[in-house]
Amino acid sequence: MEDRLMTVKQLASYLNVNERTVLKLVQDGALPGVKVGNQWRFRKAMIDTWLDDQALGLTPRQFERPEGDTPRRLLDLATCFDQTHILAGLKATTKTSVIDELAAHAERLGLVRDATWFVGALIQRENVMPSASGNGVAFLHTLRRHPEQVTRPFMLLGRSQHGVDFDALDNEPTYLFFVLGLRYDELHLPWLEKLVHMLAQPNVSRDLRGAPNAAALHQALMKAERTLATAPSP
Repeated sequence: MEDRLMTVKQLASYLNVNERTVLKLVQDGALPGVKVGNQWRFRKAMIDTWLDDQALGLTPRQFERPEGDTPRRLLDLATCFDQTHILAGLKATTKTSVIDELAAHAERLGLVRDATWFVGALIQRENVMPSASGNGVAFLHTLRRHPEQVTRPFMLLGRSQHGVDFDALDNEPTYLFFVLGLRYDELHLPWLEKLVHMLAQPNVSRDLRGAPNAAALHQALMKAERTLATAPSP
């Protein structure tokens, strides 16, 4: 199906749900859509990105796991992240310059082969749907997996002290920028799902924003990971 506008009926068929479910999701603000007159319309590219983000754990899941589906083990962040991956004081003041600065850091660390390519791939995703989910946090990643450009799966963290307008869903500045280097084809990355749960814990975002340097940022994130590991299951 080419990228085009879909009606509620067409989207319900595409997602294999009923039309009432689609209407509830879009009215709740969970599903990206635009109202033309009194009718909802949906871009297929944005819906595919929304589904991708749900699979990655970037947005709350709107559909239950199939019965019998065993949750995957949440991998340690140390498999893709260390203190050198942190830029505690981003100099950038615009969306594009944030992406430039973070992509350049990924290239310096040897995590991507070409910063110019990485900038373009991240902006391509931003043009489909902004990565800033609100609450001062953005999760940047490419639309597709690129084993020829990404040397190994990784995560970067950049922090802006003053905040940047990053087209966040809540229209507030973004302070914490997590950049994800996706090398393999699978969508569900357990370490990413863990990260989202970590940031949902009370005070974690505040502690990350208030940490004095990269070492303290890394320590705060590792503490949040340990706290999540010891939390009782719901």
